[in-house]
Amino acid sequence: MDYALIWALILAIGVFVYVALDGFDLGVGILFPLLEDEQERDTAIGAIAPVWDGNETWLVLGGGGLLAVFPLAYSVIFPALYVPLIAMLLALVFRGVAFEFRVHAGRHKRFWDHAFFGGSLVAAFAQGISLGAWLQGIEVVGRSYSGAWWDWLTPFSVATGLALVFGYALLGAAWLNLKTEGALNARVNRLIIPLAAATIGFIVAVSLWTPFMNERYAARWFTFPTMIYALPVPLFVAATVFTLWQSLKNDNALRAFLSAELLFLLCYIGIGISVWPHIVPTAITIHDAAGPDKSLGFLLVGAVVLIPLILAYTAAAYWIFRGKVKHGGYHH
Repeated sequence: MDYALIWALILAIGVFVYVALDGFDLGVGILFPLLEDEQERDTAIGAIAPVWDGNETWLVLGGGGLLAVFPLAYSVIFPALYVPLIAMLLALVFRGVAFEFRVHAGRHKRFWDHAFFGGSLVAAFAQGISLGAWLQGIEVVGRSYSGAWWDWLTPFSVATGLALVFGYALLGAAWLNLKTEGALNARVNRLIIPLAAATIGFIVAVSLWTPFMNERYAARWFTFPTMIYALPVPLFVAATVFTLWQSLKNDNALRAFLSAELLFLLCYIGIGISVWPHIVPTAITIHDAAGPDKSLGFLLVGAVVLIPLILAYTAAAYWIFRGKVKHGGYHH
């Protein structure tokens, strides 16, 4: 395995870890209007307060890593997705401000609750739109983006945007089911099945839609021998859905949460199977986009030091604040 493939693997893992971790705390924000009162919203905030900003570290690793390691891909993808990516970043900033301000807002607390919901919703939807726009293909001439300003906005990208909103809401409900008790726990427990049904519906729709957007995707899924590697994915998805259902039926909150996360991982693997070996789908491969080997090797030394530190403090945060959260949580 050469430097380009090592870095592609590192960034792919980093992006998935971001989705798996920040997905549930964005989902908690999306569920805010469905919570009964201020006490439930405070408890929900307490369930994510110790970890939410650490979760976003992985987004910085993904974006910064793409710029440093695959500069050609960065220079093509970002101009194509400026609008949804800037919307996502502004929403994440606004959400972070709302997160901190609502604690001290007094009689304006309800306003910051709405702001927290809005920021979470827009960030999730913009991430889903960006994913759909990237997956449907980016127009490239030479080494530059050659598409139009609004190419990212299509029925497919809107569908993937909605899919991520419902998927994150499912993760948020599963996380609150794991971390809370009492009336709030019962409320989010009732939300998981309809959210799971909506998420699975979007997974099926997007999975059937994707191969017919591009001949390469269709060949990867429906021709021999590549279909041997691809077809186990939907079978594992079906098994995971069954496990999720059994976990809810047996009131096993941890297994239900991990099953919801596993659904995201399987979808992520499915996308990887479709686009491999391209980093800009069907236009630029991983090796075409990579920087010089000397640069990749130098950066890898930094990654070997930095990534274990991120993993260590992330694991420490989750371990220290394990268990059920009480009213008021851990937030100041």
